[in-house]
Amino acid sequence: MKRSGAQLPISSMGVNFNRKGFLLRSALVAGGIFLNGCVRKLSGKEKYKHIKGAVKGPDEKAGHLLRDKMSFDKPAHKRSVKTLIVGAGISGLSAGRWLKKQGHEDFEILDLENHAGGNSHSGINKVSAYPLGAHYITIANNEDVLLIDFLKENEVITHFENGLPFYNEFYLCFDPEERLLISGQWQDGLVPKFGLSKDDQEQIDRFFKLSNQLKEAKGKDGKYAFNIPVDSSSSDETYRKLDKISFKDYLVNEGFSSTYLLWYLNYCCKDDYGQQVEQVSAWAGLNYFAGHKGTAANAESGAVLTWPEGNGFLVNKLKTYLKPHIKTSAIVHAVVQKGIKVEVSIFDLIKNESYAIEADQVIMACPQFVNKRILGNADRHSFDYDQLCYSPWVVANISLKDFPSSGLQTLSWDNVPYGMPSVGYVYAGHQQLNGSQQGRVITFYLPLCDREPRISRLAAYSRNYEQWLDIIIPELEYMHPEITPLIDVVDIWVWGHGMITPSVNYIWGGQRQKATAPINDQIFFAHTDLSGISLFEEGFHQGINAAKSLLGARQ
Repeated sequence: MKRSGAQLPISSMGVNFNRKGFLLRSALVAGGIFLNGCVRKLSGKEKYKHIKGAVKGPDEKAGHLLRDKMSFDKPAHKRSVKTLIVGAGISGLSAGRWLKKQGHEDFEILDLENHAGGNSHSGINKVSAYPLGAHYITIANNEDVLLIDFLKENEVITHFENGLPFYNEFYLCFDPEERLLISGQWQDGLVPKFGLSKDDQEQIDRFFKLSNQLKEAKGKDGKYAFNIPVDSSSSDETYRKLDKISFKDYLVNEGFSSTYLLWYLNYCCKDDYGQQVEQVSAWAGLNYFAGHKGTAANAESGAVLTWPEGNGFLVNKLKTYLKPHIKTSAIVHAVVQKGIKVEVSIFDLIKNESYAIEADQVIMACPQFVNKRILGNADRHSFDYDQLCYSPWVVANISLKDFPSSGLQTLSWDNVPYGMPSVGYVYAGHQQLNGSQQGRVITFYLPLCDREPRISRLAAYSRNYEQWLDIIIPELEYMHPEITPLIDVVDIWVWGHGMITPSVNYIWGGQRQKATAPINDQIFFAHTDLSGISLFEEGFHQGINAAKSLLGARQ
């Protein structure tokens, strides 16, 4: 979630439960995980009574209407548009940008939320802007001309020196960049340094030597074995077969057993994929380290670009360019081919009315579990929707009146506790030259990956605000004792389907390729779940690919 890209989550929590849902809830209670083992005591309530906030997330009303297949009224009116894009996450916005740059202005982008951006959404309060999802990207791979052009267009890249991009210094992550709390003390960097044996250090050194070799490795077709976007990677079976085993099995086979190394690699999978090493394919696990290979005139390879609002900065650039084309609070509940046209049924959440749009072509830039409901029995080339796994997340933005003496006054951008459930927090104000005098905002990230996703998802939607505080604040206290009295607001955002998981045999197993195929050159698809990796770069390219295919079909 920290680095993820486009997504259009839909709440999976409804007002009424069917029998299957009831039994699942009962199992959660019986198993003692319904509230994650946290039961509030009166003393806890008193301890947190000064904290304000709420549990929020993607529009539940919209999610209920779509999920429960509510009966919508007949369209009050119908109109026509040449191209309709369903979903205003990164992939949908990117598709719209590409169409507009090619001179095609007759298009609309619809989203059921009251905002665009998917899981790159952001917020703001009196202290700072802050991310509600993805909060950074790495510098672009030098061969990625399309992404580099976008970054130049928005002055993230200011110029070139000796053929290398020069990145805006205000957007390159300021120092200190990241730190790890381990053995009771903070260290620079996230790879553990304290308490390592000689064997631990040798294994860590060996893994990074391997990942550096894989970063430069190429297949028989001359392409990089690992790359971003993933579809630009080599088709060489020597590397692709790594998608057929889990990252955990790969590490065991390669003799990596160091507790410290395995913790770090598990952290990386949780951070980028929302799941642990046993749930992620070895190809995806290695691509985390080998896929990013950009170099710059003024930054190290793999350098981070970030903003107070996270990737909301990039969303706002796209939204500004596409403002006349975007319509939010619009539920698309049916997409049906009718001869040479595609009829799209929509419910306007603001006006509380149904209407229809007749389009020549449609780009479905929403996740596949949503497409399953919208497209009905449309022929998807034997694509199996059930092959996809989405990881739930919780993001909490915490406003502090002040900071304790336990290290918070020297905040790093990324702050991670060793051995804890979360992947730590980022300091939203890290890129601000003049810190706010009204406090600070830190953004806490918790992937819900200890159990099967649907169970974690249901448990997440079942928790109330105080129960979430019981999970979040003890971990903050572990990192910064005495922080609780200094907390002013905790706003909690639950992502039921936060990101696609690159499960074993998904990226190169064939199902992803089936899902990408258009329907009769009328309905096209674009989303990060069609990459298997939820990064901004993937959503950006998925949108362009769909737009290019659409324009090519018109010729």
